[in-house]
Amino acid sequence: RGNQYEDTKMSSPALAEVTTPVTEILAQGAADLRFEDIDADSLAVAKQCLIDWFAVTLAGAGEPLTAILAAEAMEEGGAPRATLIGSGTKGTLAQACLVNGSGSHALDYDDVARAMGGHPTAQVGAAVLAVAEDLGVSGRDLITAFVAGYEAECRVGSLVSPSHYAKGFHATATVGSFGAAAAVGRLLELDGEAMARAFGIAATQAAGLKSQFGTMCKPLHAGKAAGNGLLAARLAKRGFTSRPDMLEVSQGFADSQSDDFNVDRATEMPKRGFHVRENLFKFHAACYMTHSTIEILRDLRDEAQIDPDQIDHVDLSVFSGSLAVCNIQEPDTGLEVKFSLRHTAAFALAGQDTANIESYSDVNAQAPNLVALRRKVNVVGDGGPASLSTAKITLHDGQTFERSFDVGVPAEDVAAQGLKIDGKFRSLVVPLLGEAKAEALLADLHDLENLDNAGRLLSHMADWQAG
Repeated sequence: RGNQYEDTKMSSPALAEVTTPVTEILAQGAADLRFEDIDADSLAVAKQCLIDWFAVTLAGAGEPLTAILAAEAMEEGGAPRATLIGSGTKGTLAQACLVNGSGSHALDYDDVARAMGGHPTAQVGAAVLAVAEDLGVSGRDLITAFVAGYEAECRVGSLVSPSHYAKGFHATATVGSFGAAAAVGRLLELDGEAMARAFGIAATQAAGLKSQFGTMCKPLHAGKAAGNGLLAARLAKRGFTSRPDMLEVSQGFADSQSDDFNVDRATEMPKRGFHVRENLFKFHAACYMTHSTIEILRDLRDEAQIDPDQIDHVDLSVFSGSLAVCNIQEPDTGLEVKFSLRHTAAFALAGQDTANIESYSDVNAQAPNLVALRRKVNVVGDGGPASLSTAKITLHDGQTFERSFDVGVPAEDVAAQGLKIDGKFRSLVVPLLGEAKAEALLADLHDLENLDNAGRLLSHMADWQAG
């Protein structure tokens, strides 16, 4: 069958002149996707996304924001249908989306999709896993729904980039609502017409502001997007009405939230078949736009055996858009550190483990040696593209060390990437569930396409409570 979007490439007229039904095309593609359409590499990466999702969600379950949301859900009550990870109990499907979706993004350690302009798996994973647990769907159906959702959000993100994000919208929240709707809609076997209505219902809920970065509201965006998509698909299944053209209609999603309308990019074939194949994983527990800087400074420090006390100053050149995302100059909390190029640079220079979630503490945010080091870091937004960073270290004796690096390049070796994801999973999950349960969960995830009931994935943590 091949990719469902293969024959739908269009020109990009001004929005006022659009006559091609973009919403219908993307919705039909999500509805028509079959497991057999997914190539081996995309299948492998899709499973890696879900392995990574469980790792960061279990780790994020102990965060204060996740605990607050779980407490709110338990006080609210409702039919116990899906696991609220870390609470030792179940809640409604909507509550599971909110708690687990927010928890998966709580540490800002989850994956990234450049086409989408945000974090792709947090909300789609939360939504499909809640429904899979409730309905007992097969692993093949879960994977198909996940890929359909991932594909949809990347295409919608491509449609409205780059001005959607530049205007201050958080794509994980806004665009992610379409991904969750497509994924749940695929599990509910919506046809193209119903899927287009689900897109419309998701569009009218889509919200989330970048100005909330560094607060609990940023992870909340992922949880809300999961719930938005869940509600959209379920209502569409019941016959709830919506415009079927909410991506392209005047005063619709694109018109109201973007100056761009990139139809070609939204409908073209991705480089390697599916957008999920291009997924970018995080191996530092901070904003992705800090990762290239961390990699450079860590490597230069190790190679040149640089003592932080020898450093006179460090000059960073980054993408201008990073300045509004992760350039908190003087972070006071561990959460703010995740969005501080200067402080994560100080971590790298000081040898702090940036993969360890415990590094991002209030104590480390205010540690005198790290504060002094970050104040030697100068950041300018004259670089690019988005994930590229150039760093120049100048020592007191005048020696300089300079390098550029870009973490935004998808892995060529999918198997090697999988080993790194497994390592990340074990480092985060084994201390929480114990080795036996962690390995059993990992084994099920590796064998996901052969599971008759994908809901069993949640059984490994049904009674677990975050400390």
